Amino acid sequence: MKSRSLIESFNNAVNGIISTFRSERNMKIHIAAAVTVLGLSLFYDLTRLEFIIVCITVALVIICELFNTAIEVMIDTLIGIYHPRAKLVKDTAAGAVLISALLSVVVAYFIFFDRVSTSLESGIERIKQAPMHLTVIAIVLTMAAVLVLKTVFKKGTPFSGGMPSGHAAIAFSAATAVALYSNNSAITILFMIVALLVVQSRLEGKIHNVLELLAGAVIGFLVTLLLFQIFS
Repeated sequence: MKSRSLIESFNNAVNGIISTFRSERNMKIHIAAAVTVLGLSLFYDLTRLEFIIVCITVALVIICELFNTAIEVMIDTLIGIYHPRAKLVKDTAAGAVLISALLSVVVAYFIFFDRVSTSLESGIERIKQAPMHLTVIAIVLTMAAVLVLKTVFKKGTPFSGGMPSGHAAIAFSAATAVALYSNNSAITILFMIVALLVVQSRLEGKIHNVLELLAGAVIGFLVTLLLFQIFS
């Protein structure tokens, strides 16, 4: 009986985290940042102490956001109307999240700045030495492929909506070119994040659905990869 109760407690805890992730935009941002930071930790030679500090900082931000969400839900449920004291409670909880987020920025700066800046410099130097015309050709071919497919599927306009997403295709074409040029994890991660943000903006704006965005991303990636395989 105790074992079942413990399992139920774990299930409830996980459900709380999942519900917060689904409903709160800030939690999605925190999780994305946490995944990025932990991913960088795998690429750079962190000491054991540095890695522990990173993990604790990430956990602190997420814990504060969970408490903030719980307090907001509880206040809205119990009161249901605007009240100055209720607002003060919400603002105080949000302040805790802000402080933890600022702390995470400070920790990330001291642990990653020198490592990332060195990697970025070497990656940018490789990009400067690479033949830029391949990137331009890759993006042009990607745009051409998108326009042809939009004509076939007869959905949306040439530069907005429809199958596949042109914005996603161009974003991932550029990100793929940078990844192949620089051969640098930090540069690649940064451009991939930008590409994902482009996809997210098109999805949130309800301009494209998931399938259209995925198709665009795959087209941009494959066209660019094929071009580099042939001419590099």
